[in-house]
Amino acid sequence: MIDKDKTKKQLADELVKMHQKVAESEKPEIERKRVEETLRATIVRLEEEKAKTEAIIAAIGDGIIIQDTDFKIIHQNQVQNELYGDRIGEYCYKAYEGRGSICEGCPVELSFRDGKIHRAERSLTTENGVTYFELTGSPLRDSAGKIIAGVKVIRDITERKRIEEELLKSNRQQNAILNNIPDIAWLKDKESRFIAVNRPFADACGMSPEELVGRTDLDIWQQELAQRYRVDDREVMATGRRKQVEEPLVDKEGKKTWIETIKTPIYDNKGEVIGTTGVARDITERKLMEEKLQRAHNELEIRVRERTAELEEANNAIQEWTSELEKANESLQEGEARYRELAESIDEVFYAMDRELRYTYWNSASEALTGISAKDAVGKSLFELFPELRESKAEKLYKEVLKTQQPQHFVNKYRAGGKNLVFEINAYHSKFGISIIAKDITERRRAEEKVLEQAALLDKAHDAIAVYDMEHRLIYWNKGAQRLYGWIAGEVIGKNPDEFLHKEESPQLIEAKKKVVEEGEWTGELRHVTKEGKEIIVESRWTLVHDSKRKQKSILVINTDITAKKNLETQLLRAQRLESIGTLASGITHDINNVLSPIMMSLQLLQEKFPDDESRKLLDILERSTQRGADLVKQVQSFARGVKGERAALQVARIMSEIRQIIKETFPKSIEVRIDVPEDLWTISGDATQLHQVLMNLCVNARDAMPDGGTLGICAENIFIDESYARMNIEAKVGRYIVTTVSDTGTGIPHEIIDRIFDPFFTTKELGKGTGLGLSTALAIVKSHGGFINVYSEVNRGTTFKIYLPAIMANIAQEVEEHTKFPTGQGELILVVDDETQIREIASLTLETHGYRVLTANDGAEAIAVYTQNRDKIKVVLMDMMMPVMEGAASIRELRKINPEVKIIAFSGLTERNRLARVAINHIYAFLPKPFTSERLLKTIYEVINAK
Repeated sequence: MIDKDKTKKQLADELVKMHQKVAESEKPEIERKRVEETLRATIVRLEEEKAKTEAIIAAIGDGIIIQDTDFKIIHQNQVQNELYGDRIGEYCYKAYEGRGSICEGCPVELSFRDGKIHRAERSLTTENGVTYFELTGSPLRDSAGKIIAGVKVIRDITERKRIEEELLKSNRQQNAILNNIPDIAWLKDKESRFIAVNRPFADACGMSPEELVGRTDLDIWQQELAQRYRVDDREVMATGRRKQVEEPLVDKEGKKTWIETIKTPIYDNKGEVIGTTGVARDITERKLMEEKLQRAHNELEIRVRERTAELEEANNAIQEWTSELEKANESLQEGEARYRELAESIDEVFYAMDRELRYTYWNSASEALTGISAKDAVGKSLFELFPELRESKAEKLYKEVLKTQQPQHFVNKYRAGGKNLVFEINAYHSKFGISIIAKDITERRRAEEKVLEQAALLDKAHDAIAVYDMEHRLIYWNKGAQRLYGWIAGEVIGKNPDEFLHKEESPQLIEAKKKVVEEGEWTGELRHVTKEGKEIIVESRWTLVHDSKRKQKSILVINTDITAKKNLETQLLRAQRLESIGTLASGITHDINNVLSPIMMSLQLLQEKFPDDESRKLLDILERSTQRGADLVKQVQSFARGVKGERAALQVARIMSEIRQIIKETFPKSIEVRIDVPEDLWTISGDATQLHQVLMNLCVNARDAMPDGGTLGICAENIFIDESYARMNIEAKVGRYIVTTVSDTGTGIPHEIIDRIFDPFFTTKELGKGTGLGLSTALAIVKSHGGFINVYSEVNRGTTFKIYLPAIMANIAQEVEEHTKFPTGQGELILVVDDETQIREIASLTLETHGYRVLTANDGAEAIAVYTQNRDKIKVVLMDMMMPVMEGAASIRELRKINPEVKIIAFSGLTERNRLARVAINHIYAFLPKPFTSERLLKTIYEVINAK
């Protein structure tokens, strides 16, 4: 192209210089002539440049007009003249649009504004229909760079629009079809760019369908495969015929598979090819089978060639030695016999058909399986023996073998001899027709269906069912196992369960492995670990499985979770143990009292008989020791018989007031005492002295656990124990209780001894500082009052005792109805976070029963993940303070980073003040001490949700 602006500027400058030279008359004549010659040469060059420019404009197939800054047409090329006539001198918007002002979005007007090239599309409706144009506007500048005119190029894009609309319509129709095709499917335009693909195709490429649109095979596959695919596309578009081909496919992971591809041209309404469509099916398994069958076929052909060679040899012998014709005939018969022997030796069904699909051979296996003899089969057509195969897949594929001479492999069903049979068919082309090897897979199909049915049934079982091979690797893992342990089948199949189910190889596990092999089965209890790290107890039943040859094949394991059952048994055994010890203790205290009584009485007489100071001092020591023994016996009696004493209606607040005074006078000043007793505390029926002893024992133990000082908390409250709480504690009954809590911030009780602290004579104190009867006596007294004690402790954090005593009806008659009216939710979403499955389940059931929706998490990390996904929906988070992975305090801090306004209710086995003081959490809305009732839970959530 010629740089017109630059040439004109240069020529104009030269003309100006020439005129100046001519005007200077004082110049010599020779100079004047030279200037005139230069001027004429310049004019010629200018005319030549003008002619070239006009020729270029005329040669362009688009319409071109030039208009001044007022949009008046000052020039148009021949194409524009032919299409719309000579419009020079007219305003553009009036000449072509019939408007009174500039067209909206005019590209020339936009180029006048910013000096850039702009494009726009217009349509014009005539009696011949709608014509679409693409308008391109650009500025024209003078030598100073000022815009003096605009150039507009008008291109007819009606045909392009039509093709785009047809492609869009075709795409919509074919996209609907693509998305319902299970095989790989796609659409391409004429440049082999993908314009639509279905999900299986996208999965094979490792991209989304949207990412593939606009790409070519070169962008996706290996170079060699991509070029192969593109050659096929060009062939289909050039010939207009569909193409079916078997070809390799290498996916994103480098895995090679075989696909059978059918490519078809796409036409527009005028019958012109505008692209291709393709469908591909995975035939890798079939390819492998073909190779196997081809090998068998090759072997058969080798044997046939051997037989043919023998026949040829016999024919040559006939020609050469006519005298040995009989011998040659015998040789031929032997060859045929060997051929038949070979065909008969094949275990599978083998038969041959001619080109009219008439049976020419039918081996004994065919006779045995179908019940049709060779005599009845040979000479008859396929449809005479099996009428149901007319126009079937088998007929089509047999004909395909005859036509293409390529083998076909498929599965087909037959009915013969009154039986429904399923065959795996392998059909090969032969000189006289086709040869077929058919394998009976009826029993295999039935076995597969049976296995699928059994697997479905096993998945519905609540127990965890697994199968180990003899190397102790997992080969089956049902849904029940997934629910119990947390691992899905894909995570554990092929692994040794010892790697994740057992912390260590226990004696029971060793015994199970040994006995199941030796005796064929084993039953016992095992301790397992779930994916969450929780230890559970299962009742495990192992059975050795043999194959059809009685060879050891696998081990079937059925595990039932009995963790809850074992926990209840532990509580029951402890109660029985205490009862047994109590029975024993009650028998000996009577004899001890008989021993102590005469000593006590004798001491009083001896004091009168020996009044001197030295004797009295010794007698005082004896008296104190004897009295201590008597008190000890009383404690044993209280434990053994649950001494009832004198019962009366009493207020716990009065007992706590006495305890406060004793503590104030006797406990170290380094221990801070906090007592909280509500005014509306219910009344109980009991022995004030005994209950005083219980509280005093607990307070003394708390003092001893805080040698360096700490906080002692004593509080009481009214609670109603419902069914959900009663299910969690074997000693609890549904009803109203007063709960007295004694807590400390001391050394805590180690986990390994906490189950023994209520055993008589068990103590961790130094010799002479404790009898081991304090807690056992306290428990006996509380039980004799119809109550129970719960204890919660953390080493180096403190211990909390909760004493539950049944309330009497003296002052709660009006409150009975109130406890049955629990506040209900309005579908609010609550997140429950606790590592104890039982607490999560009961809390979820309670909340869902009373109108809430529930999400759960078994630790802090999972809670953060769940909250992140549902932060705008969750109204309240119930958070346990002690959990593995991430404890409550850290979890709450992370939740507040996500949402500073999150409403959190904390709960723990420790008391509220102790726990909150230690974790320094200032942004929780409420605290629930474990265990809590449904009433307490529902009221707290209701109050938090409605808090301003």
